[in-house]
Amino acid sequence: MQGFSDETYIDVASGSGGHGAVSFHREKFVPKGGPDGGDGGRGGDVIFVVKDNLRTLSHLKKKRVFRAENGRDGSGNNSSGRDGANVYVSVPNGTILKNAINGKIIKDLTGLKEYTLLKGGQGGKGNAHFKTSRFQTPRFAQDGESGTEIRVGVELKLIADIGLVGFPNAGKSSLINAITNSTSEIAPYPFTTKIPHLGMLRMYDKDVLIADIPGLLEGSSEGKGMGIKFLKHIERTHSLAFLIDMSDENALNAFDILLGELNAYSHRLAEKKRIILASKMDVQGTDKVYKKFCNKLKGETIFPLSVYNKDMLEEVKKAFIALRDSEGDNSKQMKAKDTFMSLNIPEGTVFPDEKEF
Repeated sequence: MQGFSDETYIDVASGSGGHGAVSFHREKFVPKGGPDGGDGGRGGDVIFVVKDNLRTLSHLKKKRVFRAENGRDGSGNNSSGRDGANVYVSVPNGTILKNAINGKIIKDLTGLKEYTLLKGGQGGKGNAHFKTSRFQTPRFAQDGESGTEIRVGVELKLIADIGLVGFPNAGKSSLINAITNSTSEIAPYPFTTKIPHLGMLRMYDKDVLIADIPGLLEGSSEGKGMGIKFLKHIERTHSLAFLIDMSDENALNAFDILLGELNAYSHRLAEKKRIILASKMDVQGTDKVYKKFCNKLKGETIFPLSVYNKDMLEEVKKAFIALRDSEGDNSKQMKAKDTFMSLNIPEGTVFPDEKEF
């Protein structure tokens, strides 16, 4: 995911229609050949194509101008001009097109295969179209319609089943590397991922797409650090997993701060289904912090884990599968809860009430 890009702009233009032709039939021994000017071809369209294998908009920073081909002019003998070729702009799923001037959303491309943003201009009619019984020799034709050119803001919001949320150095990259096919960068010092990473968890013939959201800071909802830039990526995740470092001196308050930042940015973020992962349980003294943490957050689903010792990783995978399946009617939600309850979780783990799940 190097070179991740989630915002850019491009200039796009549809093709102009070709002009109609002014022509009269010329043939030996046919002194009064009629008008035979052909129509101009239609201009090409600007079409956005959603590609599942694309994850960023970085390719649009290398090429910013996309122009469809103009239609060809008509010619004699009732020959129409060729239509102009369309221009195709490939984007990832989750892309939003905006007016680059006022920021208004033009189209959300999420879930679409393709979308025609600009239609090409119609070709002009040749003079053959204008012949009537009273007007046998029209010496004019119609010009083709001009194409349209605009600047478009292109914005990407990642789509994932589960978003990992936490402060810098909470262990999100280590976790996503341990349970998915991701290879996020990690380091043994206070460090935060600079770009969102995606990893695919495969279990029970099911796929769960997990987004490692760069570490949030207190004040992210107000623009501190790069918070707002990445908070938007959490908007489209189905569920959230809060990763809280039990070895951090502020562990007992970390969840409240994180949830407060999400709530300040959007109430919808704070209301997403969630679990809490109490990380770095291999560090000495974290067992006491963990007990206090659970007592404070009664009603939340909390998993103690250690990526270093690989403790609880299989249970966390099952929990992610359950979260992914917990959408829809009540029966599906109850089934997901039963999945949680069937896990062999150590004493002290807290689960949500049925009505909360």
